[in-house]
Amino acid sequence: MANPTHPLAPYDVHPSVAYVQSILSQFQVKTGRTWEDWVAWVRSEGPANPKDLQVWLKARGLGTTQASLVAQRAGAVPGHAFNDTPEGYLAAAPGYVEGQYGGRKAAFRPLFERLVELARGLGGDVKICPCETLVPFYRNHVFAEVKPFASRLDLGLALGDPATVNDPAERLKDTGGFAKKDRLTHRLELTSEEDLDLALPWLERAYGRDGNR
Repeated sequence: MANPTHPLAPYDVHPSVAYVQSILSQFQVKTGRTWEDWVAWVRSEGPANPKDLQVWLKARGLGTTQASLVAQRAGAVPGHAFNDTPEGYLAAAPGYVEGQYGGRKAAFRPLFERLVELARGLGGDVKICPCETLVPFYRNHVFAEVKPFASRLDLGLALGDPATVNDPAERLKDTGGFAKKDRLTHRLELTSEEDLDLALPWLERAYGRDGNR
């Protein structure tokens, strides 16, 4: 499979970023201090050890997530793009995809790009939100995700109860997700663009199932 030069796909802000921004905006209301005030306090009086700092922050009324965000912003523990601003996440997202498709996996980058195109074509509400090891596709929730391996791409799909899914080609694999109440319930292994004809109807079905909140 050729690996032609291609533009970076336009990615979307991961839902986790909005969640973090919501927490940060509520610091003053819920703790009596802005997160910037907490960071200043940590830098002036907080312990240097990350574990001790977490305990110190919780002892002063912060929850686990609040304490982690303050510690990250104070430079006491590594940060993460999901805990950054929307602009920060979007700046990091292309690097996640580049990292996934290095080495032997590079041959599958064009196939990934075609999957992104197909997903975008399902509707204007599709969001492509890369993580470090895979790329989820969102509508209201995750309806699919793509994860590369050296020999294939795995397309995870939210198709619901396996008992209601009829696959004449017998290519879908039940992940056990439905029994565990996970969003993604099936997996399709893709190795070439010819497999996209098989993948598209399942992408459409997963997208359609996520039409209601």
